[in-house]
Amino acid sequence: MSAPKILVMAGSLRSGSHNGRLAALVAKELALAEADVTRISLADYPLPLLDGDLLAASGPPDNAVKLKRMLGAHQGVFIASPEYTASVTPLLKNAIDWVTRVREGNEPPYAAFRGRVFALGCAVPAAAGGVRGLMALRQILELGCGALVIPEQINIGRADQAFDDMDNLKDEDLASALKEMVRSLIELASVIPRTRE
Repeated sequence: MSAPKILVMAGSLRSGSHNGRLAALVAKELALAEADVTRISLADYPLPLLDGDLLAASGPPDNAVKLKRMLGAHQGVFIASPEYTASVTPLLKNAIDWVTRVREGNEPPYAAFRGRVFALGCAVPAAAGGVRGLMALRQILELGCGALVIPEQINIGRADQAFDDMDNLKDEDLASALKEMVRSLIELASVIPRTRE
């Protein structure tokens, strides 16, 4: 059985983002577990705010189509996203919303989200972590987009103190939870057929 293709991204573009560090760590752990990993930045897919008039006039922007195809080329997806006002970042929500508007050929709605498995993580300075943001993102993906989101997730509080000099997690329990999430993502992604390239 070939290694599953798994996409990794962060819902933040901030320089020094804790979620960027988390995404890099998950990509490393996935590679160590022999998954076929692609890590992207949403900075490479700049999008305007979703606007119904713009969509009606010219269709989805090219970057929305490219991002939708990138998602569709992978069997699994990991998203690391901070919590903004008890929810997801505007950057990530806007990207998801645009991708849901892309329909190519006879595809069913939400084709980029259905038929693949998602895992979620969050790293924030707050002691309690970003569980509300994770809940909001899970709702968007599961209820809004029909995606399969695994129950295992990684929620890192006090993220400014959570990583060591090698960008690994200091807390052994959190590190073990991250590895367990990675194993679950790979296991479920492995049973999803690869998209023909």
